[in-house]
Amino acid sequence: MAEQIPLYPVRSAAAAASCKRAAYFSAAGPGPGAERSSRYQLEDESAHLDEMPLMMSEEGFENDESDYHKLPRARIVRRKRGLEWFVCGGWKFLCTSCCDWLINICQRKKELKARTVWLGYPEKCEEKHPRNSIKNQKYNVFTFIPGVLYEQFKFFLNLYFLVVSCSQFVPALKIGYLYTYWAPLGFVLAVTIMREAIDEFRRFQRDKEVNSQLYSKLTVRGKVQVKSSDIQVGDLIIVEKDQRIPSDMVFLRTSEKAGSCFIRTDQLDGETDWKLKVAVSCTQRLPALGDLFSINAYVYAQKPQLDIHSFEGTFTREDSDPPIHESLSIENTLWASTVVASGTIIGVVIYTGKETRSVMNTSNPKNKVGLLDLELNQLTKALFLALVALSVVMVTLQGFSGPWYRSLFRFLLLFSYIIPISLRVNLDMGKAAYGWMIMKDENIPGTVVRTSTIPEELGRLVYLLTDKTGTLTRNEMVFKRLHLGTVSYGTDTMDEIQNQLMNSYSQTQSQASGNNASSTLPRKAQSSAPKVRKSVSSRVNEAVKAVALCHNVTPVYEARGAAGETEFAEADQDFSDDNRTYQASSPDEVALVQWTESVGLTLVNRDLTSMQLRTPSGQILTYCILQTFPFTSESKRMGVIVRDESTAEITFYMKGADVAMSTVVQYNDWLEEECGNMAREGLRTLVVAKRALTDEQYQDFENRYNQAKLSIHDRTLKVAAVVESLEREMELLCLTGVEDQLQTDVRPTLEMLRNAGLKIWMLTGDKLETATCIAKSSHLVSRTQDTHVFRPVTSRGEAHLELNAFRRKHDCALVISGDSLEVCLKYYEHEFVELACQCPAVVCCRCGPTQKAHIVKLLQQHTGRRTCAIGDGGNDVSMIQAADCGIGIEGKEGRQASLAADFSVSQFKHIGRLLVVHGRSSYKRSAALSQFVMHRGLIISTMQAVFSSVFYFASVPLYQGFLMVGCRCPVFRQHPWRHAGLL
Repeated sequence: MAEQIPLYPVRSAAAAASCKRAAYFSAAGPGPGAERSSRYQLEDESAHLDEMPLMMSEEGFENDESDYHKLPRARIVRRKRGLEWFVCGGWKFLCTSCCDWLINICQRKKELKARTVWLGYPEKCEEKHPRNSIKNQKYNVFTFIPGVLYEQFKFFLNLYFLVVSCSQFVPALKIGYLYTYWAPLGFVLAVTIMREAIDEFRRFQRDKEVNSQLYSKLTVRGKVQVKSSDIQVGDLIIVEKDQRIPSDMVFLRTSEKAGSCFIRTDQLDGETDWKLKVAVSCTQRLPALGDLFSINAYVYAQKPQLDIHSFEGTFTREDSDPPIHESLSIENTLWASTVVASGTIIGVVIYTGKETRSVMNTSNPKNKVGLLDLELNQLTKALFLALVALSVVMVTLQGFSGPWYRSLFRFLLLFSYIIPISLRVNLDMGKAAYGWMIMKDENIPGTVVRTSTIPEELGRLVYLLTDKTGTLTRNEMVFKRLHLGTVSYGTDTMDEIQNQLMNSYSQTQSQASGNNASSTLPRKAQSSAPKVRKSVSSRVNEAVKAVALCHNVTPVYEARGAAGETEFAEADQDFSDDNRTYQASSPDEVALVQWTESVGLTLVNRDLTSMQLRTPSGQILTYCILQTFPFTSESKRMGVIVRDESTAEITFYMKGADVAMSTVVQYNDWLEEECGNMAREGLRTLVVAKRALTDEQYQDFENRYNQAKLSIHDRTLKVAAVVESLEREMELLCLTGVEDQLQTDVRPTLEMLRNAGLKIWMLTGDKLETATCIAKSSHLVSRTQDTHVFRPVTSRGEAHLELNAFRRKHDCALVISGDSLEVCLKYYEHEFVELACQCPAVVCCRCGPTQKAHIVKLLQQHTGRRTCAIGDGGNDVSMIQAADCGIGIEGKEGRQASLAADFSVSQFKHIGRLLVVHGRSSYKRSAALSQFVMHRGLIISTMQAVFSSVFYFASVPLYQGFLMVGCRCPVFRQHPWRHAGLL
């Protein structure tokens, strides 16, 4: 099946949606002589990219992608727009286009530009920036009534009855009393308006609470309190610990002595790990807060953009000689909706309101309509045609005598029971009952139904898109395995490591004099000494020390006092073990450092230039941090160069994924096999290695490294090349295995959903290796199933070749990164989605909030199936709102996703019963209820037709007065939804 799917470029989103594809490539074979017919009849046959063989080598592609945009347009035959097109939906397309055009004219988006922000002087801003207010409301005072009425009368059912009710003001068409038509319609509108008003008022209260939060603003006269909505670009804002950052800022100053602080970004990117931020060194060195107004400085910031992982800017101080220029990166920024986790910080506001990263990555909420409602709307149109046909038959049998057109319209009114207005009311009452039953189910406690109009959608889902961190996993890492090549240690043998470590450091301390003497030997002589096979005890010591040094973890101690009111001061801190917590950008790092503490080697202090370890005997080892190489998705490894203060030895430690480390370590025969064994156990593996450096080697490296960092062009490539010069013939120390604790009953829940016919996709912002490991351990991907890891691609040619490789795979799960996905969707949107939909499971890693929502919309557009999105963090809100059905989980990442979702659950395992039991039951009951109401309307209309036929086809009503109301409004009937099997 997959091999029948061709690959052809997508020229634009509009072309993909509106143009009919002429023909496909044939999949004759990859041979160079195989003939393939072009899919397009191009005006220029030199466009080789459109006619390239499926197995063309990479040399066949042009490096300059501008050639692609210069290709001539294909001659595509468009469908003629005639009366048939207009009746079948063209009128709706034209109305939508006109409305969009009017909206664009009335709300022209302001062009985003880079800006210069002067510290503490908002009045110097050249342009007007948006207010720093949050607004999640759908309507305002003027648009509420028109908006609600539009949402109701865009359905044919309600629009039809509005026309019928208005016709009763015409005396010649009047049948019965006005209340017989307006009472049911008014009841439907009153219930809908009340429900929308309550929801809108709740959203207004939540927005008001956030916008009214008070913050300290630093001015020339001192501190003043301002509301969050009154903050402007250029203000100097002070944010205390555990306080939400109100807008996007550049980090200027902190109360922490190290000049850095931690922030929690769970409501922005979904990661619960704390992120380390560094203050601008020029402002951090100032003696007092008031000195920020004594300097003449400004920040140049790039234009607002969606990417939350990058920032480019500069800090300039003009009153110094010479002027100070300092480059700014992502580590100097504080994005809105994050929370300060340590210390007190001060920053200058650069983006506010709609221009902040968090707001730009959040889509506007939409009014979700269930598939059953859409189907009933189409069925209502068919019933209307039947109504018109029956009325024409009655007028024909009447002989078109007299004013027959008036009789025709009266028959349309008399037979209007065929289209029951009570159907919508009955369904809404039934859906309210479904929601009540879901919330009262003792098997899924804590479940909340926030959107009561789509409970039956839970039983009609095809694609389930879920987050990873906090949704499938608890985000709690536990160290499970240490492998040294010849010996392996598990959770039940960790005491042996502790004993060997204690004996090793005891011997080292007793032989301190001997060690000092040996340390005076020339470094070259030591490095060139013959290698002697190390004992297990020394190998364990080296491995544990490497794990304790190679990381980005910082120990944090809770403060006992508070900082001064006018000046930042270091608070008194308790440095005991009970008061210490570890913070890092990855939970793996924290788990490793906690393990080294459990076996006796404790990280007690760390700043930007040094770290201190405490041995089992109580000795403090001090290491100077010379260089740190953070983890990146491209390198898949991180490293650190440290100098031992006691021996002056320089060591380069590095750890990373096995695919990245296997090429830089010395030859061994066990690494690949053991990595596979741990991966099958669901463990996240890290390979740890080291390399001893002489003073001359490090000085040479430092010179080349500093020179590469000052490069203007290709800085990243040059820095990576210098670092790779050290990554050669490194000594393999150990292999570690860490387990990410899954949520309760995740495996059986995913298995049940898969057996129910759902296709499950995992969209996460985490690393590729982590996402792949969790997909296997949670049984999202079965252990016997192959996994195709999509290689990183940056151009159209690379994407074409990689899609060729993926096309040959059968019944395998797909793992792809967000950057590669973006390239594939740019050129091969249709082909990629069609291939991915055939996979039993898809894992997308390094996805941003907007990209998650885009994937949901792609599945809706290309497949037409119902989608469900599940998440627990603020970064999942866009995905949840874009899906046909959104489910939020209340977890460690807050309640933002839960409040924005249609359904809220407390644990992932509750989703199985919510979908399989309540979803299917709600759908079956709604279908039975709809059939009951429609059949009742058909029976009443049949009785009316017989009555009119008996009296010579007279347009006289069978039911008079309140009997007509009783036939239309459910309030005056004995609750037909009881007979539909609801209770």
